[in-house]
Amino acid sequence: MISLRKALLLDEQGVVSLVGAGGKTSLMFKLAREISEAGETVLTTTTTKILKPTPRQSSNLIISDGADTIIDTAGDLLNHNHLHVTVAASQVQPEKKLFGLQPQTIDVLSETKLFRWIIVEADGAARKPLKAPADHEPVIPESTTQVVGICGLSGIGKPLTEKWVHRSERFAEITGLTPGAKISEAALGAVLIHENGIFKNTPLPALRTAFLNQADVPGAREAGEKVVDLLRDKQQTGLNRIIIGQMNLTPPVLAVYDLNP
Repeated sequence: MISLRKALLLDEQGVVSLVGAGGKTSLMFKLAREISEAGETVLTTTTTKILKPTPRQSSNLIISDGADTIIDTAGDLLNHNHLHVTVAASQVQPEKKLFGLQPQTIDVLSETKLFRWIIVEADGAARKPLKAPADHEPVIPESTTQVVGICGLSGIGKPLTEKWVHRSERFAEITGLTPGAKISEAALGAVLIHENGIFKNTPLPALRTAFLNQADVPGAREAGEKVVDLLRDKQQTGLNRIIIGQMNLTPPVLAVYDLNP
């Protein structure tokens, strides 16, 4: 078994931005738990919106859009050994949705080195297993050192419709599939490496890691391995690493593959 942190090559300090669909929020809080349980500081936040975390996901929540207030409040929590803090700019009731920080605010927080790791959910997916980004997505802070693109393997073999793919018309444009066509492993590979695909707006020289989630679905792991084989055959993909995993495991990592970016 390999830890999530080791699979993501998190050795020093930095900002990890999560994009794509099919498990971003679960991945964010699993990674934060692993980091904090190792005795290191970690901030979880978003540049879009997320549901308010449960106490198990994150018990320390700061609501503020001001960097100075966040730094002061978080510093006090860290001094009392609360190593994992979640921050949002605002909260809407009764939906219990948190609205995220401006990417520039995250850049400021990163510069303080107050947190060893900052994990950012950088786009939304309407709870679908797959997506392609709109023009305004994803919103990735410039301080990002690694972008993790998540895809739900449960979408492979399903029809290209909004039931399975967020922004299915964009997905069709990128992959060449017609609406309603069966989503193939090749199509998933295409959306991972296309300039307007999942990793759009990734700052240089951030690492790019694809996390193929939901491998517990029948046939999904084999489909994920086929995606890996297809991308290994390409000379340049832009990807550094592919992880196959499933979020209901701890750690959620089944296999790791390095690629030549």
